[in-house]
Amino acid sequence: MTEKREERSTLQGTVTKITYQDPEGHYTVARLEIDGTQGVTVVGEIFPIDEGEEIRVSGFWKVHPRYGLQFQAERWEKLEPATLEGIQRYLGSGLIKGIGSTYARRLVSAFGLDTLRVLSEEPHRLQEVEGIGEIRAKRILRAWEEQKGLREVMVFLQGHGVGSSLALKIYRAFGSETVAKVKENPYCLAREVYGVGFILADRIAATMKISGDFPLRVQAGLLHVLRKFSDEGHCFVPLALLKNNASTLLGVEEEAIESAIKKLAAEREIVLEEPSGEGTTRVYPQELYQAECRVASALRKLLSVTSCLKDKGTKDKRLNDRGTVATALAKDEGNKGYPNLLDPSNLDLFNPSAFLLEEEQREAVLRALQEKVLVITGGPGTGKTTLLTALLALLRSSKVSFALAAPTGRAAKRMGETAGEEAKTIHRLLEYNPRDRRFERGESNPLGVDVVIIDEASMVDLQLIDHLLRAVEPHSHLILLGDVDQLPSVGPGSVLRDLIDSGVVPVVVLRRIFRQARESLIVSNAHRILEGQSLLFAHEREKRDFVFIARESEDEILETLKELIKERIPRSLHVDAKQSSGVVQVLAPMHRGLLGTVHLNQELQKLLNPDGESVERGRSLLRLNDKVMQLRNNYDKGVFNGDLGRVVGIDKEEEELRVDFDGRSIPYAFDELDEISLAYATSIHKSQGSEYPVVVIPLHTSHYLMLHRSILYTAVTRGKELVVLVGGKTALSMAIKNVRVEQRFTALKEKLKAA
Repeated sequence: MTEKREERSTLQGTVTKITYQDPEGHYTVARLEIDGTQGVTVVGEIFPIDEGEEIRVSGFWKVHPRYGLQFQAERWEKLEPATLEGIQRYLGSGLIKGIGSTYARRLVSAFGLDTLRVLSEEPHRLQEVEGIGEIRAKRILRAWEEQKGLREVMVFLQGHGVGSSLALKIYRAFGSETVAKVKENPYCLAREVYGVGFILADRIAATMKISGDFPLRVQAGLLHVLRKFSDEGHCFVPLALLKNNASTLLGVEEEAIESAIKKLAAEREIVLEEPSGEGTTRVYPQELYQAECRVASALRKLLSVTSCLKDKGTKDKRLNDRGTVATALAKDEGNKGYPNLLDPSNLDLFNPSAFLLEEEQREAVLRALQEKVLVITGGPGTGKTTLLTALLALLRSSKVSFALAAPTGRAAKRMGETAGEEAKTIHRLLEYNPRDRRFERGESNPLGVDVVIIDEASMVDLQLIDHLLRAVEPHSHLILLGDVDQLPSVGPGSVLRDLIDSGVVPVVVLRRIFRQARESLIVSNAHRILEGQSLLFAHEREKRDFVFIARESEDEILETLKELIKERIPRSLHVDAKQSSGVVQVLAPMHRGLLGTVHLNQELQKLLNPDGESVERGRSLLRLNDKVMQLRNNYDKGVFNGDLGRVVGIDKEEEELRVDFDGRSIPYAFDELDEISLAYATSIHKSQGSEYPVVVIPLHTSHYLMLHRSILYTAVTRGKELVVLVGGKTALSMAIKNVRVEQRFTALKEKLKAA
């Protein structure tokens, strides 16, 4: 880039368009309108600002070889609106609920440059404006008073480089104590306000002369590194690795880091664990250490306490007598592969109908009655659903109470449909109370059932299993169904794998693929992926539930994928392309790049939902009827990481967007929209526990960091009726050959063994 530097200049105007904002690096490209001109392009670290705000920038002019003349801002400040257009943009910016762009225009038309004074000193005059009656006037005035209360906070935060929308979110978190809290510890922003990361908090701290090895900064940096590892699924971080990452982030000496670690440990923010014989210190966030200890202890207790089923008598004592149950399940030795459990001559436990169990399924049912805790794992087509149906029939007939649950709403719905019983999310089962931010079910108010059955257990993270175990009574049974070959949970921990590897918890592995399942190429190829074998593809005249379309370049893959989504798949489903988004899911290995979820969502939104009311969110926009996903657990709203929904309402005057999640309409203030994203394409990690009629998977060598068996296996097994791979043969081969297992820093296995 060549720059044409001139003497420093100062510009003042209204931000009419934000072309680009980087919330991490703070680099912004914006259009500044000056005195009614067409505007100039201003670039620099002036993040965050909002369209409609008036700013003053100082800097110099330069010529970009591609984008032409630009103004490079070196310093900037926000101004109170002083022009009619500035006042109109200010009022219509969303800071004051009840005043959208329409009423902002009407207010300025009625009161001109006196508009802000009228709001403050003569509020009764609002009803002079067309369309503003008594109710709306009261709403506007209430919002204006709240906004006036914000003024000190906004001025303070904006003086430290925080834009109005983010400042509003901070104010909502801390209220009138905002200024005091931030002055006391600016890093509280990173810990307590979603959307404010350590980098931004550190920049604010720097304006307050907090930098270098200042203890508060080093402690915050250490906690930030620990949280980053937790976000990646780890429960602890080896001490040496933590020191190295923190030193790189903070640019300080190891001595300062060691001092901060001691301080955090003394204040019980973190826990240092010295495993015997290893010589490697583990550093845990306090809550994850306690959760890991509680889970190991609870499982050990559950395994040691006598089963409630021993006291659960029936007229034939079928559950009291292991021999009777075993004999009944094993009856018909001449047909070991398919004994008929539902033959009335066996146990008279079920309604007479054809229902057959294979031997390892019978063993799983029997062990579910014998073992207090049991893991049942197996891939697609191995009969987990059939096994569950038989077990539930047995429990119902014997008057044994049970509860069914899964980590996500979609998984719970699917479990309920296949089992013929109500299944809840684990959060609903434990009766999460968003108002008090706690689970109603726990040690003092247990679930009170004899058997708790959890499906999709590979998705259950450490903290969720911790809450669940607190609500399971010691004499009850816990059965975990899942596929250990799936990717681990999004949250910290690798619970299912740790339980299996511990050797402490009984495990049944279902390996036999049933004949009907073997006819599915989805099932066959899923198992071939695990075995490192090349995939099978159907001939034209055969049933085609698994298709590979060879395309080598990223551009070719993208165009083919768009054609599939827009034309070929909707045509085969006999539906409109817009309707197909409800049954077709694109799953990508990565977020970034031409074939990453971010760009794919932008392209698919243009294809499937190009028109309609919308609201901008950072560099993207959300439109009415868009398919969206929740990006983090929000206990207040009762929606959780990975939940899928659809935008059903946008109210620009109230600054609110509504999303329908399986029949529940959830409101989001505009400054909360960083919690959701477009979901026409999602990451494979985020698809865990979900099942879609049609799955489309782009594969390219640019995804090489994420091309391994568990990623491909998880993606393929999300498809129910059709899986389409679009990509290069080299990329597909890489994914099948790479046997990398996602390793996480967890110690649940060791704690179970040692308990």
